[in-house]
Amino acid sequence: MASSSSSSSNSVHMDPDVARRLFEEGATLVLLGVPQGAELGIDCKSWQVGPRFRGVKMIPPGLHFLHYCSVNPPSCGGEVGPKTGVFLTLKPKDIILANWDPKEEDLDFSASKNEEEVSRIRATLRELDPFLGPYPYEVMRKWVSLTDRISEEMASNLQPLSGRICAYSDVIPEVQLRHTKDRADQPRNDTACQSMREGLDRLPRMKPREGTELRFSVIPEKTYPPGATPAEITQCSLDLSYALETVLEKNHEQQPLNLLGELQFAFVCFLVGDVYEGFEHWKQLLALLCRSEDTMRKRKELYLGLIAVLYHQLGEIPPDFFVDIVSQSNFLTSTLQDFFQFASGPGVDGTLRKRAEKFKAHLTKKFCWDFDADLEDCAPVVVELPEGVTVD
Repeated sequence: MASSSSSSSNSVHMDPDVARRLFEEGATLVLLGVPQGAELGIDCKSWQVGPRFRGVKMIPPGLHFLHYCSVNPPSCGGEVGPKTGVFLTLKPKDIILANWDPKEEDLDFSASKNEEEVSRIRATLRELDPFLGPYPYEVMRKWVSLTDRISEEMASNLQPLSGRICAYSDVIPEVQLRHTKDRADQPRNDTACQSMREGLDRLPRMKPREGTELRFSVIPEKTYPPGATPAEITQCSLDLSYALETVLEKNHEQQPLNLLGELQFAFVCFLVGDVYEGFEHWKQLLALLCRSEDTMRKRKELYLGLIAVLYHQLGEIPPDFFVDIVSQSNFLTSTLQDFFQFASGPGVDGTLRKRAEKFKAHLTKKFCWDFDADLEDCAPVVVELPEGVTVD
């Protein structure tokens, strides 16, 4: 079995009858050939694979995120490879079969399409049982709270066409320099660069390999309509409702609340899948939602849902996450400050106003953030040293 990387004190002691029923009704991932020492996880839990590991059993039906990365043997340095993730929607008694491809260092799920092979596995499931690790039920509540708005269709539409979510993008040059003449036209690298900018300009421009990019909604660069007057441009820069409504119309016209599912999807890709692009998209969507005053007045349910989504997201990430990433440029505090200011404004639904006030009080108590202070007052103070004094 896989050896857990977390403390065993977090394990759930389950009634034998409940465990038997889960074994019979839950889904099973049979993962053959995963090398010993590799890291593998499902949802919010991961393990280091042991010599007896053959998969995961007793998985509750629904959406799950299987993630894994290869590890070089200690004799080769023991480096951990980049993480790869796959979203799976599982049904009761499902059996998903995958074989490890050592050349690609990836799981090959093509065996799941072989009904004869899956039937053979199903018939020998009890013999396989000692080699299957149980689903970590201690993280189930957390996982559901982070993904309850992501449907199977949405996960399919947002993930790359390849089906793989990779921590490191597979990129290729934008311009394929197949001929000598093409390469001759490029900037030469045999002379020293005069600046960092010149050095960057000399590097080939890269783009994601087709089929590997996440398919998020496109956030418009211009937040105002074509032909807008200077006054309208200013207004649309202060209130991003036009840009938000554009995103909703193009991507979630039938179900505007699906935007919250996209917000969750981006967050999970970053938090569990280590995909920085997910964090960047989460930031963009959050800024768009929090700074759209007019939309906040018109779409009460969207914003009540946003508070619930953010409550769980901000409650589950480690405290140092804010220090290392979110607190850069005071992004989160300044964005939420705008949100709370708009939520207390005229024309906002009373239920939403009260919910926002409670959420604000919760965050203030939990993180000691002051949303009523002028953020410019919190900027670092520049201290001028006396002449001749230096700091090592």
